[in-house]
Amino acid sequence: VNALRAIRGSLSDPNGFLNSWNRGDPCVANWTRVICYNVTAKDDGYFHVQELQLLRLDLSGTLAPELGQLSRMKIMDFMWNKITGSIPKEVGNITSLELLLVNGNQLTGSLPEEIGFLPNLNRIQIDQNNISGPIPKSFANLNKTKHFHMNNNSLSGQIPPELSRLPSLVHMLLDNNNLSGYLPPELAQLPKLLIIQLDNNNFSGSSIPPSYGNITTLLKLSLRNCSLEGPAPDVSGIPQLGYLDVSWNQLTGPIPSGQLASN
Repeated sequence: VNALRAIRGSLSDPNGFLNSWNRGDPCVANWTRVICYNVTAKDDGYFHVQELQLLRLDLSGTLAPELGQLSRMKIMDFMWNKITGSIPKEVGNITSLELLLVNGNQLTGSLPEEIGFLPNLNRIQIDQNNISGPIPKSFANLNKTKHFHMNNNSLSGQIPPELSRLPSLVHMLLDNNNLSGYLPPELAQLPKLLIIQLDNNNFSGSSIPPSYGNITTLLKLSLRNCSLEGPAPDVSGIPQLGYLDVSWNQLTGPIPSGQLASN
């Protein structure tokens, strides 16, 4: 209860959507957009918050570090508000967290290393903010994460080659950032990858790794406007590839003669 009150206290709620957050038990008195488990935890006899569904409420203010005290939360949803400040590192304490949804805000600061140690995280959705700094190498530990939606931010530096260890990743959306360095050839080791979307970054002096032609699961490869050099990729070995964009680069040499997927 104290954690929820602190979360409410750090937000500005001009339309009064959260006025109910001041009476009784959040799990019994129906606090707006607070969803609890419908049974008490066997180990402590208390109800626990399962979801915070605070999307599209015109909220501003910041995300309180007390979010980390909601230790059994599965869904943290603040999408499409006007929240500023950074993602608190204490979010890394919510080991049950499955969906981290903060896209469409005005968040700044860097991504906390601590998020990389969330064992149940399925989706990290931070797109359309102004988050800066590097992608933490700790994110290579996110064994259950399927979706990296980190596009339209100000992320910088090298894409960590360590991300090639992610066994579940299907969407790598990092377009429209300030990433640089080289394209890690190791990403071809990702066993379930469907989409690589890296448009509008600056990998100056780097080429497209030939290994990307071996990502047989791939449906989309988009590397538009990335200052890439060298030969065009041979993607004739990708059976279901439906979308290839390598425009607005400085590629040279012949167009590969291998036959593309029929779709």
